Amino acid sequence: MSGKTMLQQIVARHTWVAAIGMGVAIAGMSASSSNAQCVELSERVPQIDLQVFSTEPVSLLRKLRNDKEKLAGRLTAYLVTDPTLLPSVRKLVNDAPTADRPTIGEALRHAEFRCVASQPEVARKINDFVRKLGDSAVLSGYSAAAEEPTAPPPPAKPRNSSAGLMSGEWKTELADPFKAMPLPQ
Repeated sequence: MSGKTMLQQIVARHTWVAAIGMGVAIAGMSASSSNAQCVELSERVPQIDLQVFSTEPVSLLRKLRNDKEKLAGRLTAYLVTDPTLLPSVRKLVNDAPTADRPTIGEALRHAEFRCVASQPEVARKINDFVRKLGDSAVLSGYSAAAEEPTAPPPPAKPRNSSAGLMSGEWKTELADPFKAMPLPQ
């Protein structure tokens, strides 16, 4: 065996070891970043929207222009996607008009409700945040949402119509295009 061939084998072995190490590191980082999220990947808000809200929370109020239903739904979606945005919510409350603060409280309650089953510690953090916030308007919206007989979570985003083309656990395999479609009943 020549020296060149042996060197190529050693390099190939080290390349595989490095690739496996990178894969393990990436998997570990993605698992730790998704631990705090309360919803599935399909229901999460895009990262760019979260960054915009994090840097300028008031932009949400300007974008939605007094549409309280959209404000509650959007803020709930932000919090269940990334609960670390609570400090930005504090800034939002400070800058929000008094009329919008109960809606913010309602969104906080809905976010807590959606996180109870999957991430109970996140739900506790949201509850503690509302109590420590000390804003009576936010607290009234939070309490009103808690008193609803069944506080339904905001409707989920419509599923992508192309989802039927993919199969498998992570939707990475092509589905059988000739498979019979189920008939609606």
